[in-house]
Amino acid sequence: MATVAQVLSSKPDQTVFTIATGASVYDAISMMAEKHIGAVIVTDGDQIAGIVTERDYARKVVLMDRSSKQTPVRDIMTSHVRYVRSDQTTDDCMALMTEKRMRHLPVIDEGRLVGMISIGDLVKNIISEQQFTIQQLELYIRGEQAR
Repeated sequence: MATVAQVLSSKPDQTVFTIATGASVYDAISMMAEKHIGAVIVTDGDQIAGIVTERDYARKVVLMDRSSKQTPVRDIMTSHVRYVRSDQTTDDCMALMTEKRMRHLPVIDEGRLVGMISIGDLVKNIISEQQFTIQQLELYIRGEQAR
């Protein structure tokens, strides 16, 4: 079972995108579209203030008939940010995401934002681990040595 640090190191782009609390929702959604991501961390200076996701946009802007250009991110962000540490396992992440119905988890070590894990990252890791297990079993069945 992999750790969060291992999953992060396997990501081609480990950039964590942030946006200020006073920025417009439009700017946040534009950033997500441009970077092909589903969430951004909201910051207030050097502190994490929250997280805003595509789901927040759909539920708190579109469905409430707000203007994305006039609404600041702080008005729709989730301020209680659930996170994981880099030494936690992928199973820990999956359990938390499933229980809390989340798709993105910031990774925080010693109070510092070091990455972001998505449900897609975890699924990719699970598939990779399963493929490795299948290869090892096939080698075993054929009587070959594992490499």
